[in-house]
Amino acid sequence: MSTTLITGGSRGIGAAAVELFARRGDTVYFLYEKEQDAARAIAEKTGATPICCDVSDGEAVRAAFQKIGAVDNLICNAGICWTGLLSMMPEQDWDRLFDVNVKGIYHCVNAAMPGFLQKHRGNIITVSSMWGQVGASCEAAYSATKGAVIALTRALAQELGPSGIRVNCVAPGVILTDMCADVEPAILEEMAAEAPLGRNGTPMDVAKAMEYLTTAEFVTGAVLSVNGGYVIGG
Repeated sequence: MSTTLITGGSRGIGAAAVELFARRGDTVYFLYEKEQDAARAIAEKTGATPICCDVSDGEAVRAAFQKIGAVDNLICNAGICWTGLLSMMPEQDWDRLFDVNVKGIYHCVNAAMPGFLQKHRGNIITVSSMWGQVGASCEAAYSATKGAVIALTRALAQELGPSGIRVNCVAPGVILTDMCADVEPAILEEMAAEAPLGRNGTPMDVAKAMEYLTTAEFVTGAVLSVNGGYVIGG
């Protein structure tokens, strides 16, 4: 039985991953920051253990790992977005995006590393975005953080491979989560029509890609696009 930790596990893609990994028999922990009711509901549904933790806070992450111990799979899913012109973006919002989306991975990977190195194996999955591959107008900061996640994934795969640790990334496209709540339905329909598979994604589509990467023993440094073909390459 594997132990899996999922950050940002109370809603959307994270909640789907909690459900899927719990269903396959893993011991599952998940981190959440604010949505206590949603976290409680997921915990009751799946039997997973929730831990309130802001991944941008290194001390809080280390405290969470003291409760969890060593893990086999670390899924760095926690992320936030900001939409608008870069010229209108407050500096503190730029910093917050990088603190959560990039530094959060740094904190979690470093906290998980002693357990990985002791066992000489481990699996890290990061979550980027198709906008991290090609960029998006009015999402410059978000695109920048997600591009950084891809670069970090590839670098860590080379750095940690000799220690038996695999590092891979999923890059979702349009996934029907809370992040799409303010998007006009007509725009979502247009984006679905532009994808070769003719639909937008679901959180479970991404969770299944994550599950695959935990079992793909000869895959590391990969960026798995989960976007219905909306972006190919990048």
